[in-house]
Amino acid sequence: MYLRSMSAENYRSLRSIRMDLRPVNLFVGTNGAGKSNLYRSLQLIKAAADGRFSHAIAEEGGILSAIWSGGFKKHQKAQIRLAAEIVDDETGIVYHYSIDTGFKQPTAAGFNQEAQIKNEEITLDTGRRPHVLMKRKGGHISVRDENGRMSDYPEQAMTSETALYLLGDAGRYPEISTLRHIIGQWRFYHGFRSDAGSPLRRPCLAITAPLLAEDGSNIAAVLATLAHIRQDTIDLDRAVFDAFSGAALSIPVPEEYAQFGLVLPDFPQRIFQPRELSDGQIRFLALAAALLSYRRPPFIALNEPEASLHPDMLPALAGMIANASADSQVWVVTHSEAMAAAISERCGVRAKTVIRRDGATWIEGMTATGMMDDDED
Repeated sequence: MYLRSMSAENYRSLRSIRMDLRPVNLFVGTNGAGKSNLYRSLQLIKAAADGRFSHAIAEEGGILSAIWSGGFKKHQKAQIRLAAEIVDDETGIVYHYSIDTGFKQPTAAGFNQEAQIKNEEITLDTGRRPHVLMKRKGGHISVRDENGRMSDYPEQAMTSETALYLLGDAGRYPEISTLRHIIGQWRFYHGFRSDAGSPLRRPCLAITAPLLAEDGSNIAAVLATLAHIRQDTIDLDRAVFDAFSGAALSIPVPEEYAQFGLVLPDFPQRIFQPRELSDGQIRFLALAAALLSYRRPPFIALNEPEASLHPDMLPALAGMIANASADSQVWVVTHSEAMAAAISERCGVRAKTVIRRDGATWIEGMTATGMMDDDED
């Protein structure tokens, strides 16, 4: 399943934007253009699937910080609206999910800065005509039953919990559970800590790890899974060799803990431990674990992955992104023209330039329907 389109209204600098997406989606622009807000809007949709939507808004500073600050007309609702279309490429079935959130009403239960979920809807289009699977207004949820009729869900949803999570976890609605599961597999890598206490620099419990945690805390287990469970590190070895001028990974068979080290060509008899590696080296290895893992997620988003990397590492990173795009849809946000050029060359895509237009984030050359000018050629 892949993400066919996304839209966002009234979220931070995203006044109203909709775009069609491709297997590799590359965004470049100056600081302050709103690139990260595009990325965060999709993170919030994943948070809705994980049951953490209101929590994620709270982490941003609450609804006042998250909502469009450019003002609303009298007839407009002061609400954030996010939506995504997800397509099953084998069957052609299209899921559409949308969520609206806004301020607490004076009589509603909840806290003043908490994002109150107003509406949610899931529709399913099988090619004949779309039909509603679930519709939520306030705390009331209607859901399609096994006979195809809309009926009331027996529980009232709290204004801070999403119906996607609530029904997707109920075990009675397989189509909603499928959608929740697919979105829940998306991975967002918004940089990695590289300080002395970073999870990247620590051993981790030796548990088979098919993909990298978003904080990178299981990096050693991911690398050990590739080396000793799959027993195939060809792509990983090539990326490390290219990025570090002939270096090689050392990944011992785990006992209680999984560990790894780096052997540099100038010191072939010594294994450098993660605590000894530079910020750029450890972050590159984390990106390698994210992009070359045993099982790649359906959607991988990278926000400024070039941070702290030496320019010589960028071609190797672009190669890993191209490799990952064979199995995963990839979204990359960068302000580095060199990074964008390397990805464009390896993946055969043009970068979308993020700009400010009338104070709002926009994509240069994009039509109001979300298509790019080059899509129509």
